[in-house]
Amino acid sequence: MGIDIKIPIGLMFTILGVLLTIHGILTASDTELYSRSLNINVNLWTGVFMVVVGILMLAFSKFRRAPENE
Repeated sequence: MGIDIKIPIGLMFTILGVLLTIHGILTASDTELYSRSLNINVNLWTGVFMVVVGILMLAFSKFRRAPENE
């Protein structure tokens, strides 16, 4: 079968990561929001990580090995 689950999961990670990164950038000056996480902008860093993982998954799905003919 030619089903590749990396494409929809990669898109999901990328889209949600972009949204979370934007939220982290917009709320960067809110010190009360990030006081519980030792003033680390968790939304920003998690969003950036999700974007990187999503792009890697999309790249791996693009450069996958051709199926072998038997």
